[in-house]
Amino acid sequence: MDPLIRMVNISKSFGEVKSLQDVDFEVGKAEVVGLLGDNGAGKSTLIKIITGFHQPDAGGKMYWKGELVENLTVAKARKLGVETVYQERALAELQTIWRNIFMGRELTNRFGALDIRRMRAETEKLMTQMMGFTSTAVTPDTAIRTMSGGERQGVAITRALYFHAELIILDEPTMGLSLSETKKVLDFVGNVKKAGKSCIFIDHNIFHVYPVADRIVVLDRGRVAGQFLKGDLTLEELIERLYLVAHTGSLTAANDVDIDLSKVEE
Repeated sequence: MDPLIRMVNISKSFGEVKSLQDVDFEVGKAEVVGLLGDNGAGKSTLIKIITGFHQPDAGGKMYWKGELVENLTVAKARKLGVETVYQERALAELQTIWRNIFMGRELTNRFGALDIRRMRAETEKLMTQMMGFTSTAVTPDTAIRTMSGGERQGVAITRALYFHAELIILDEPTMGLSLSETKKVLDFVGNVKKAGKSCIFIDHNIFHVYPVADRIVVLDRGRVAGQFLKGDLTLEELIERLYLVAHTGSLTAANDVDIDLSKVEE
């Protein structure tokens, strides 16, 4: 089975700065990939290529479900099913939950008018089935600004799932959140996998990535320093290897691990 997305020999330079160098990266279907690396490692550049914001340098190729994708744009990436939830959460805080869910993709009736009743009803269903809201204190008409950070991330992730995203990219979704709020976000990541969708979870904090990732890829100074299935390493062993990256720029032992996507549990 072809991976959902496969990137081969991806490089990207900005003038004299080489942000990515000969990167091979892939995400399987219904797989959560943790993408780790310090600031400047190339994580943001890689994601901007996946989302069509940047074009890779000559020689790099990207495949979606086994088909070569050329001249990818932001609009084309979204049409394929790529959605990004950024750390600033990209929600309109003064608007309600239902307006945020359908912002820019509003439902209309047969006359072309906004179908507000249907959008509220769909939002209420999503709130109970996917966001886990059971209290009557929170309704589709609740303003986003009254919600916690973890709940806001849940709205953004749920919005992506509702519009049939196949690959959801989470850009440091737990930044600035408390332990309880972080757990909510990790639960939402679990919902992505249960829905049969794929996810790239970008973070600096291995303690957040490790519980939900099937596979972990480490970038360092624009190159893949190592990758491995979570089941092949304990958290303590992973921390030791990240220490190697910080001091040597290499994960030699991790590079020897043979990654087989068929081993990733559904």
